[in-house]
Amino acid sequence: MEHFTFTKYNDAEVTNNPFFKEYQTPYGTIPFDKIKIEHYEPAFEEGIKQRAQEIDRIIHNSDSPTFENTIVALERSGQLLNRVSSAFFNLLSAESNDEMMEISQRISPRLSESNNDIILNEKLFDRIKKVYEQKHTLQLNTEDAKLLQETYESFAENGANLHPEDKEKFRKLSAEESLLSLTFDQNVLKDENSYEMLLTQEADLEGLPESIREAAALQAKEKGKNGWLFNLTAPSYIPFMRYSAKRELREKMYRARMTIGNKNDPYDNKENIKKIVNTRLAIANLLGYETYADYALHRRMAKKPENVYQLLNDLLEAYRPAAMNEYNKIQGFALGMEGKNFTLMPWDWSYYAEKLKDLTFNINDEMTRPYFELENVKKGVFGLATQLYGITFQENKNIAVYHPDVTPYEVYDADNRFLAILYTDFHPRDGKQSGAWMNGMKGQYRLNGKDSRPHIVIVMNFTKPTETKPSLLTFDEVETLLHEFGHALHGMLADGTYESLSGTNVYRDFVELPSQLMENWLTEKAFLDQIALHYQTGEKIPEEMVRKLIDASNFNTGYLCLRQLSFGFLDMAWHTLATPFDGNIPTFEQSAWKATQILPVVTDTLMSSSFGHIFSGGYAAGYYGYKWAEVLDADAFAAFKTAGIFNREVANSFRDNILSKGGTEDPMTLYIRFRGKKPTIDALLKRNGIKK
Repeated sequence: MEHFTFTKYNDAEVTNNPFFKEYQTPYGTIPFDKIKIEHYEPAFEEGIKQRAQEIDRIIHNSDSPTFENTIVALERSGQLLNRVSSAFFNLLSAESNDEMMEISQRISPRLSESNNDIILNEKLFDRIKKVYEQKHTLQLNTEDAKLLQETYESFAENGANLHPEDKEKFRKLSAEESLLSLTFDQNVLKDENSYEMLLTQEADLEGLPESIREAAALQAKEKGKNGWLFNLTAPSYIPFMRYSAKRELREKMYRARMTIGNKNDPYDNKENIKKIVNTRLAIANLLGYETYADYALHRRMAKKPENVYQLLNDLLEAYRPAAMNEYNKIQGFALGMEGKNFTLMPWDWSYYAEKLKDLTFNINDEMTRPYFELENVKKGVFGLATQLYGITFQENKNIAVYHPDVTPYEVYDADNRFLAILYTDFHPRDGKQSGAWMNGMKGQYRLNGKDSRPHIVIVMNFTKPTETKPSLLTFDEVETLLHEFGHALHGMLADGTYESLSGTNVYRDFVELPSQLMENWLTEKAFLDQIALHYQTGEKIPEEMVRKLIDASNFNTGYLCLRQLSFGFLDMAWHTLATPFDGNIPTFEQSAWKATQILPVVTDTLMSSSFGHIFSGGYAAGYYGYKWAEVLDADAFAAFKTAGIFNREVANSFRDNILSKGGTEDPMTLYIRFRGKKPTIDALLKRNGIKK
């Protein structure tokens, strides 16, 4: 296979490139104010070149292979490449443009090639193997032993043991898979951003609360248009589907959302899906696995596909009766409103479910929204971290950011020791992907006796402030903030030696535990009393409203569980294929999740074509992890409920045994050390009211 050659850059290009110097910034934060688009490619190429030279020095070390001169040296390599990658790929999701996407298309194959040059290097793997074969005589501590194990297995699981001709096949396949996933992701972003629905008649706004109308009017004004503009981002799409009385417009929005990547246009992802799953299958087969799921699950808590299906089917059996009961109630409620010939369709569910919830509990987002002002909610979430872990947050305006919406904070431990940098990025904009996520701008590690602390970013797409109101969040948006903040805690409280084992660098089906655990506080009165204050009067959320929120917290829990299970079954179906796929994608999708569906099938719609989690987001054969994490978080929160939801002793145990440990030990070992036992689904069933 042809290898890449490097472009030579002149001294001026190197001198003026901020990536080539130590950052002279607070805590070594990324100098976003100095980085220009033209700086990325030279820095990527130089980073790849430097890492290759560092690997070369390991290989040609005349001393016998040791843990330090081989395993640790490999761990510490590639610092420049890490630096430019963390800046570029964070922005590619949060502040992208056509030029950034073009760079990513060019650099992705180079990175795959560079990674394969390392993974498939026989001399390097020979040194690693020699150290690994001595593991029982090296007297390594737990973390060092884990690094050795992970290093050896990451090479072995990525083709290092293959014959030379198969290594070349692996190299080609992995480069293809990387580029296909990137293209899938960019097609989704471009297709989603291309859709707008402009309403110019006030009659078309029937049912929409004033806050939603105001946000849509601001959106239109920002685009230089008159009227009310709606799009497929969460703060626009979700409330429209929930409140719009115009059924034909709800259907229009639903079909737009469910045809992303499925319009037979330049952004169509169907061929990408086939190529991705077939490429992954070929990789798995090359490495000796029957399916990609067998390959991917080997190093996760689930271990094998049968265990994933056991979890999914157990939950399906437990929750489907509740889901069908919920469906019958909402179908009956809709019939009572619309007449005997009415059939509940997917674009009707949120609308009638919200009306029934409002009627049953007399509670809805527009009643609670005034109590969830973003700045105050943020203070409340920060305050929860202070109560549990003693950490505090201090804004630092001298830290450069990549967009004016971003706010940087210094984070300090209970003893005033500097702990981390946290960036918050809350509102949607062009060039920003939908959804919410946490990323590391810089990981935590120890080197030469110094604890190098992490830089973390949490990114959301919350309702923007309007000309008359601050950003007022829905209950679900507050839950999202708590979720991503849980990931941030996992990163900020990291306390390890090696970056590759630090923070959220854990098994994929363990990583959601800290995030989903944090969501539990939102249905606790003691926490809501702290966080929910009226943005105009400052008064606490009324006790009756808190009771209604808690009572309504399990509304439609069966349906919501089946929705998550449907994604898990779809993911597993794609990744348990044992032969190459060339069938009809919509037919395959409907068959994969049929047991979880309770609403009529809508032809010409497709989930797979925009399912970024599994086709571009790292959750391939791993989406079940969200439900597994619910099992874990319900079981873990039961410990807080027993001792008190702000109990510092339980919180410190969770910090010491899970948050700070990252991937330094097997996750089940860590969990049992915290909880004293293995988890079961009982706590989740009780929390959701499925089991009394």
